[in-house]
Amino acid sequence: MNVVAQQLASPVDVAYLVTGILFIVGLRYLSSPKTARLGNRISALGMLIAIVATLTQGLTNWIVIGAALVVGAAVGIVSAQRVKMTAMPQMVAIFNGAGGGAAALVAAGELLRFGGTVPSYDVAFTSVLSAVIGALSFAGSIIAFLKLQEVMTGRPITYPGQQVVNALLLLAILVSWGLVVAGVPPVLEWFWIALGCSLVLGVLFVLPIGGADMPVVISLLNSFTGLAAASTGFVLGNNVLIISGALVGASGTLLTVLMGRAMNRSITNVLFGAFGAVKTGTGGGGAKGGQNVRSVNPDDVAAMLAYANEVIVVPGYGMAVAQAQHSIRELADQLEKKGVEVKYAIHPVAGRMPGHMNVLLAEANVPYTALYDMDDINPEFERADVALVVGANDVTNPAAREDKTSPIYGMPILNVDKAQNVVVLKRSMASGFAGIDNPLYDDAKTVMLFGDAKKSIDGVVAGVKAL
Repeated sequence: MNVVAQQLASPVDVAYLVTGILFIVGLRYLSSPKTARLGNRISALGMLIAIVATLTQGLTNWIVIGAALVVGAAVGIVSAQRVKMTAMPQMVAIFNGAGGGAAALVAAGELLRFGGTVPSYDVAFTSVLSAVIGALSFAGSIIAFLKLQEVMTGRPITYPGQQVVNALLLLAILVSWGLVVAGVPPVLEWFWIALGCSLVLGVLFVLPIGGADMPVVISLLNSFTGLAAASTGFVLGNNVLIISGALVGASGTLLTVLMGRAMNRSITNVLFGAFGAVKTGTGGGGAKGGQNVRSVNPDDVAAMLAYANEVIVVPGYGMAVAQAQHSIRELADQLEKKGVEVKYAIHPVAGRMPGHMNVLLAEANVPYTALYDMDDINPEFERADVALVVGANDVTNPAAREDKTSPIYGMPILNVDKAQNVVVLKRSMASGFAGIDNPLYDDAKTVMLFGDAKKSIDGVVAGVKAL
């Protein structure tokens, strides 16, 4: 009892407990767009407390620590200020990879500290666990970043026997892991084999992923990083790492499940099915789309919107690329002045990461009350006069409901084709990120407004004002 009392009385443990509570509260607030900013600040305060508490634990190499804090803070501040909203998924991927890499390095450093001997089974087990998961998350996140940044192709990269190769790599990791835990010489060599195979597996794990599956892989890798951080906490005996890592791992896993459901994919398919490996040019209604497309100009769209009773805006990645969210807000304001009711339909995986559209629209000060989740807004499309689709492709594709041969068949979509009229803003007739045609564009009730989304919306705003 005395030992427990002393531990509870430790200022560092109390600080870590406060940090854990702040993380939980912050995570709770992050679940709603209305309170997300407050949740972010609360979580940041918790992290600050954890850092300060850690720095009081008898650290000696203050020059290295100080330099690391300065460099890390500078990178974080500059990145947050300069990153474009379209590049936010890449930033999430690269920062997540940094977390996984840090966990792997700490675990490796702990084993190196003991040389070629293993102090105990629990230290050996958790050290390798942290290193393996952290390395996998690091390598996978780097590939995700390169795909999202378009440094490499965003299409799925597959090769014959990829599942066999992945299985052999996993077997090599497990065998090496077991040899390290058992203390079979040479311990460090077995550890490096496990670490190297994990890096390769992380690369091969993400290469086959493409299309609309990218939000799922980002969420999954985020959960991996959380697990790696929690394992590192066990290695170091650090309570705050265990708590925060468990929170990240649990929330990331839950988000992965929700994203999988939104895309009609099971966790088993996500982990073992080479998800995202769709074949371009297949599905999507069979024949090549674009044969019956009707093109209009901004004035035509302005008249259609201005005399409507209800308009539902469907934002997608094209809106993010064009930075059209502010123009969309201005258009909504002009329509509301004319008595038109404007709502926003948010698909769970629209964009390149969960919540991408919410963040963009919040930046333009779109009222949270005007944002509707897919399940809430879908019944409303039948009563809407116009569905205005701004750069969303795969999440509006009726082939997901109607074409059993389509790679996205079964994926829940926004039922924009149920609206009385559909206006689609696109740069061209190119297929979406999933690489399949969209029969919505051939629908008799659909018209296309081609060009940069921001310029097109600005033209529509001018037309509405003139009416």
